[in-house]
Amino acid sequence: MRSAVTAVVFALAWSAATASAATILVYGDSLSAAYGLPQDQGWVSLLARRLHAEKFDYKVANASLSGETTQGGRNRIAAVLEAQRPAIVILELGANDGLRGTALEAMRANLEAIIDACRSAGARVLLVGMRLPPNYGTAYTNKFQQLYGEVAKRRKLPLVPFLLEGFGEKREYFLADGFHPSAEAQPLMLDTIWKGLRPLLKRQ
Repeated sequence: MRSAVTAVVFALAWSAATASAATILVYGDSLSAAYGLPQDQGWVSLLARRLHAEKFDYKVANASLSGETTQGGRNRIAAVLEAQRPAIVILELGANDGLRGTALEAMRANLEAIIDACRSAGARVLLVGMRLPPNYGTAYTNKFQQLYGEVAKRRKLPLVPFLLEGFGEKREYFLADGFHPSAEAQPLMLDTIWKGLRPLLKRQ
């Protein structure tokens, strides 16, 4: 009986701690939605484990959608912020815009609108950049890559320049489609994100 009571007390304490923890919202596309993998192998799940292991009192909410664009993200950000009330938002969008050849000024406007909405809701933002394959044309790919730095500078926020840093050109780190990172790549993605995220974290 005593062990059962102890278990209940522990469960209630854990639930209370989780409820009081600040939320980190990951707001991205398939690169953050663990496309083609079990969810527990994705970098977002690995992030939750690292936070726990390093005794940071945060919970992680993943609102990433495969195929999401900056316009789609802009359309749903208000509802997501209302539901999650995050302290930090990791914003990882734009890859699908680039692959579709979206006008970069439209992409810029969408990213800045999402950032402004997050800040108005009291959240700090970590912007995560992407790059495009060279076959999309030098002029477009260069401007696409530069856009993230420009947005980060204009909105004065931290930037992870390239989510796939260190392995983006290594075929062995991708699934058969050649676009989505494999399970082996997920810890590398987490390490890249962590460099930008760690300075934003507070020990509770």
